[in-house]
Formats: sequence, C-alpha cells, structure tokens
Amino acid sequence: MEFDVVIVGAGPAGLSAAIRLRQLAEETGQDLMVCVVEKGSEVGAHILSGAVFEPTALNELIPDWQEKGAPLNTKVTGDQIHLLRSQQKSTKIPNFFAPKTMHNHGNYIISLGNLCRWLAEQAENLGVEIFPGFAAAEVLYSDDGSVKGIATGDMGIGRDGQPKDGYMPGMELHAKYTLFAEGCRGHLGKELIAKFELDKGKEPQHYGIGIKELWKIPADQHQKGLVIHTAGWPLSESCSAGGGFLYHIEDNQVVVGLITDLSYSNPHLSPFDEFQRYKHQVTIKQYLEGGERISYGARAITKGGLQSQPKMSFPGGLLIGDDAGTLNFAKIKGSHTAMKSGMIAAETLVAAIKAERANDDLTEYGENYQASWAYKELHTQRNFGPAQHKWGNILGSAYTFIDINIFNGKLPWTLNDPQADHAQLKLAKDCQKIDYPKPDGKLSFDKLSSVFISNTNHEEDQPVHLKLVDLEIPVQTNLEKFDEPAQRYCPAGVYEVVYDDNGENPSFVINAQNCVHCKTCDIKDPSQNITWVVPEGAGGPNYPNM
Repeated sequence: MEFDVVIVGAGPAGLSAAIRLRQLAEETGQDLMVCVVEKGSEVGAHILSGAVFEPTALNELIPDWQEKGAPLNTKVTGDQIHLLRSQQKSTKIPNFFAPKTMHNHGNYIISLGNLCRWLAEQAENLGVEIFPGFAAAEVLYSDDGSVKGIATGDMGIGRDGQPKDGYMPGMELHAKYTLFAEGCRGHLGKELIAKFELDKGKEPQHYGIGIKELWKIPADQHQKGLVIHTAGWPLSESCSAGGGFLYHIEDNQVVVGLITDLSYSNPHLSPFDEFQRYKHQVTIKQYLEGGERISYGARAITKGGLQSQPKMSFPGGLLIGDDAGTLNFAKIKGSHTAMKSGMIAAETLVAAIKAERANDDLTEYGENYQASWAYKELHTQRNFGPAQHKWGNILGSAYTFIDINIFNGKLPWTLNDPQADHAQLKLAKDCQKIDYPKPDGKLSFDKLSSVFISNTNHEEDQPVHLKLVDLEIPVQTNLEKFDEPAQRYCPAGVYEVVYDDNGENPSFVINAQNCVHCKTCDIKDPSQNITWVVPEGAGGPNYPNM
C-alpha cells in the first residue's frame, strides 16, 4: 500500500504529527494520504504515563480542544513534594525550594491513554487512516539505503515458525517519508539509530522504569487535583535513584507509581518490589488504605535529555517523541514535547512533499526543532538528570534549584553522564541482598496478580518476541556475575531461573505471555543479550484508563 506518510505508533507524537499533516494539507490544498499503524489492540491500549499533562502543545494543535471534549477533566489544585526518610518518616519540602519545573499550576491530571483515544478520533475526522492491531515489524529500505516504509508482522505464525490456520501475511506500507513514534526504546528506532549512526558523538541514552497502579479510594481520603511527588525511601536504602508520585484524579481515584532509575548498581534490586514497599510508606499509605486496586502497568521512560538525543532525521524518515528522547525529565513530563516534535515533523514534511521531494534526509527538521520552544525547554533543563546521577536526589535537586530557579538554565556548562545504564551493575557478591517482605494483598501484591489486571495477553503459540543473542549467557555469565538480574528487573515475571530437583542445572525460562512491553530487559540486561521485538499485533497489555 502506498501513502505519502506512514507513522509508526499512535501515541502523542504520532497522532499529533498525523493531525497536523492533515490540517496543513487542507490549508495548502494538498491531498496527503496519512497512515498510522499501532501495535496495541486499540489506540491507547499500550499507553501508560503518570500523567500530569501540560497543555502547551495541545493549545497549538487543537485550540478548541475544550469544546471538542478532550478528556482533560482534573485541573491540578495543589502541589506537594516529600522527602521520604524511612517507611515512617518524611519531610515536606516547601514549594519555594522545589525546582520550578516541578510546579504544576495550569496543568491537568489525565489518563494519557484516553487522551490518545480522543486524538485518534480527531485524526480520523481529518481523514487519517489508523490501523490498530498491526505491529510494525520491519523497516523497508530502497536500493540506495533510504527508508521506503515498513512491513507489518505476519499473523498466525506458530512457535515453530510455520504458518497456522488463519495465517495472514504482513503488509508492506510504502511512503515518501516514514515517521517513527514508537515511544521509549522503540525497536525499529533502535535499529535506525545504529544503522545511520544517529547517536554518533552523543552520550548514551538513559532510562527509568515506571510502575503504576490505578486505585479507587474512600471519598474522605480523596483530594481531587492534588499532585504529590516524592524522593528518597525506599530506593535510597540501596543508594538507587528515582522517585514516586500519587495523583488524585476524578471519581475518587488516584494513580500511584514509582520510577526507578535504571542506572541502579545493586543487581539484587527489584523495581517491582520497591514499588510494593513504597505503598506502605505513611505519606502514601494514608490515601490508599481501604481502597481497591483497579489496574497495573509498567513502562520504561527515556530521560537522557539533549545530551543523549540522537540526530532525528535520516534518508526517508524521522524519529519523533520518545523514539528520539524528547521527554523533559526535570518536569517528569514528555507528552507536550513529544506532541510538539510531531507537529514540527508534519510542518517539515508538508514543505518537502510540496517541493516534490521524497525519501531524502530532512536535515532541516533538526533546525526547525532547535528553533522551537520544546528544544529551548530541554536545553534550559539539560543538567537535571546528570545532576541527579552525580550527586543524588538531595544535592542534585539543590544544584537544580540554583541552575534552573536562579540562572534559568543559562549556566555556561553542560553536565555529562557518560556511562550507559546497563553497564552500572556491580557484581552480586559485592552487593547486599535485599529481603523484600511478602505482599499483604491489601496494599502490596505479587507480579502475577498484577499482570492479570493489566489485561495482558499474547497468542501463546507464537514465536517468542524476546530474543537472546546467546542462549548460554543467562545461566553462564549473568547468573554467575549478577545472580541473573532479569528475574528481578522485569516487572511482569517474564524471566525465571529454574533448577532441577537437586537444585542444580539452572535453565533460563522466558514467559513471553506475561510481557507488558515495558522494554526494561532490552535496556538493563548487563550483557545486552536480550532484544525486544514486536509480537503479533494486538498482543500485550490492554490498559483501560492508564
């Protein structure tokens, strides 16, 4: 199938690009055919974010979004930041001392999945074709090496690689330009970055793993519009970085989550179990007690900032959104900058196609992006992440206060963060084991019951979508050195080390059916032996309100 533009991923960046393309096509009298492919069973099924949403880009894209019923229902009414010292002790930080990037006046607490569903409706009303349930499995290249489109994955392939009943081959989607908006650690974006050396001269990308739950709580514990961010315990006990959040949305619901920086060094650490502990901290527990857990999910986030941002253009296409690392970690927000990157992409593409160009390198996109408020915002706050890594939450935040609040990001230097997250693990024998308490079934839960309420499902007989470069590394190298950390960093119980009846002969088991598509394994594996590729379309989680 031939299109003018193919977009991979129906998240904020991809949908904003699609909408802006069709808006400009109507304004300029061009008839642009725009297609969006989405691996989730529906738009929004794989979208997971906090999310406190800054409407800057939405105001530009669809100025009358309120009249059109955008699902921005809960305006932020209060901001709190707490330093958690232990399970029982915390200190509330005066707002004056918080980096101004953490202030949320004028922002909204939303379900990003529901916003994407609404954006998809706006895109379809403008004539965009959206294909949910179709996973972009392969980049297609022309003879000259430029990208000419993508191929969707075959459906109905058995574990043995042979077609089953109901087999349906994938489709080739060709385009003048292809936009990759897969989100954090997109597997095609990863391929393109390597092939075209887009990260040459850049620092390694950095990541966190965000684990989130949606709760219904008693009405007298609910404060609609309250935003709480935390730092410190429990991650501080293992000298790990990260922070938590609890946001009060509508209908007596709250979203609670913990972001664990994937730069952590203790291989015994389990981000999932750290999150279960987090909910028992008194500041958080007071809101959740007596409540009901409704949904669970996990997703990696890209947080390296400008220092890690690759070149975003290559022959035949662009990387946008978190495929290019546009998240502003200082704000703990990325939707507005992702949307803006997609809008700039659309404006660049329309001009190029009008000039009868196709499949070339849109180098002007980089210039257009750097002229935008999104780039300037990231430049102002470029030192936040490296400061947190270098000096920890307290001293790092003190530096950030000076850098951003006083000097507005104009200090004449840029901090470096040159070590990749997967290279940070120490040997297991040199680190203290962490004894995690058993879940109580009230505030804390196990992985399998959590995955169950994420509505995750894959066709069981399909090929495993978690590929090992070397089958022996998990039990020969990783087990010996790091006590195979995959069994702990995965938040869905995908990886297990299983022994025989004598406690010998370990084997590495991959329960791909459980995968919630967070991409943590692809990022954190110390041997870089695991490659995440797309399973059959429509597989994975089905988040209703995340």
